[in-house]
Amino acid sequence: MTSGTGQQATARGTARAAWTAAWTAFVIGSSFFLFEFVARIEPSLDTATIAAFFGLTKSGFGTLSSLFFWIYAPMQIVVGLVLDRFGARRFIVGGSLICAAGVLLFAATNVVGVAAAGRVLTGFGASFAFVSALWLVNHWFAPERFAMLSGAVNATGMVGAAIGAVLLSDLVETAGWRLVFTASGLVGLGIFAAAALFLREPQSPASEAGTGPVEDVRQSLAAVMGNGRIWAIAVTGMLFYMPVNVYAGLWGTSELVADHHRSQIAAETIVSMVFWGMALGSVFGGWLSDRLGHRKYLVLGGAILTGLAYLAVLYLPLPAFAEGALLLAAGFFGGFQMLTFAMAKEGMANDLTGTAVAFVNMIGIAGALIFQPLVGYLADAAGGNFALALATVPACTALAALIVLFVPEYRHPDHISPKRTPGAE
Repeated sequence: MTSGTGQQATARGTARAAWTAAWTAFVIGSSFFLFEFVARIEPSLDTATIAAFFGLTKSGFGTLSSLFFWIYAPMQIVVGLVLDRFGARRFIVGGSLICAAGVLLFAATNVVGVAAAGRVLTGFGASFAFVSALWLVNHWFAPERFAMLSGAVNATGMVGAAIGAVLLSDLVETAGWRLVFTASGLVGLGIFAAAALFLREPQSPASEAGTGPVEDVRQSLAAVMGNGRIWAIAVTGMLFYMPVNVYAGLWGTSELVADHHRSQIAAETIVSMVFWGMALGSVFGGWLSDRLGHRKYLVLGGAILTGLAYLAVLYLPLPAFAEGALLLAAGFFGGFQMLTFAMAKEGMANDLTGTAVAFVNMIGIAGALIFQPLVGYLADAAGGNFALALATVPACTALAALIVLFVPEYRHPDHISPKRTPGAE
C-alpha cells in the first residue's frame, strides 16, 4: 500500500513537472514571438524620421525594412527541418540572442550599410521564433488543442504589437527612435536569458529516426515541397497575411497621415486596432475551428470579410473611430489566417510538423519581400498618395479566398486520435 501510494505521488509529481515545463515553454516561445514581431514592425513607428536619418526615399526605406524578410523567409524551411530533427530549445536560445543583437546594432549606427546588416541579423534571429513556438505547442500539447493554442501564440505577438505600436510611438516622439530600439533590444536579451535558464522541450520524433540527418532532410523536403496541397495552402496564407505585412506592419500609419490627415499618434492608435483584432480573431478562430473540426471555410469567410473591411477604410470618408472599428474587424477576421498552419500540419505526419508549418510561414512572409517595397514604389510614383498602392491589400485577400475554395480538407491520423501529453491537462 505504501509502495503504491509512493508511486502515485511520484507520478503526480512527474505530471506536475511536465505541466510546468509545457506551459513555461509556451510562455517563453510566445514571448520570443512577441519580441520578434515588435522588432519586425519597429521601422513603421517613425518611417519619415528614420528614412530621413539614413537619407532614403520611401522606396529605399521599404527596401531597408524588407531586408528583415529577405533572410527571415528563406530561413523558414531550414528552421522547420532543424526543429524536426533537433528540437527547439537551442534555436530559441540562439535566435533570441541574435535577434536582440540585430536590433541593438540598427540603433547604434548612422551608416545605412551597417543598419542593413542589423536588419538582416534581426531577421535571421527572428526566423526561429514563430515556428519554434508552434513546434513546442504541437509536441507538448494534445493535437486537438493545436489551433487554439497556436492562435494564442499569435495573439501574444499581436497584443504586444498593439500595445507597443502606441506606447512606443509616443516614446519615439519624446525620446527618439534610437532609444526605443535600444530598449527593445535589451528586452530581447532578457528573453534570451529566460530561455537559456528555464526552457525545456519534449523529444522530437524525427531525432529518433533510423535515417541519418542528410537522408532525413531529403525525405522531409520531398514530402512537403512535393505536396501540391501544401503549396496552395502556403500561397493562400501569404495572400491572406499580406495586409499585416504591408498595411499594419509598415505603410498603414503613413497612409492615414498622408491621405486621411491623422496625426502620427492617432494613426498609430488606429492601426493598432489591427493587432487587437488579430489577437482576438486568432484565439476565437482557433477555438471555433477546434470545436467544429474544420478549417477551410473559416479561412474563406475570414479572407472575404478582411478584404471588405480594408476596402472601406482605404476608400470611404470615415471618422477616426469608424476607421479603428473597421481595422479591428479586419484584424479579427484576419486572425483566421492562422488556420492555414493547422490545415498544413494536419495533412502531414507528426514528425514533419516543423517543416510543414515553416514552409507555409516561409511563403507567407515572402510576400513582404514583394509587397513592402512595391507599395513604397507605387506611393512614390503617385506623388506620395497611397490610394492606388494599397489597393493591393483587398486584391490579395480576394485572391486568397478564391484559392482556398479549391483546397481539400484533410486531417492526417497523427492529428485526429487524442494523445495524452504533459500539457494536455
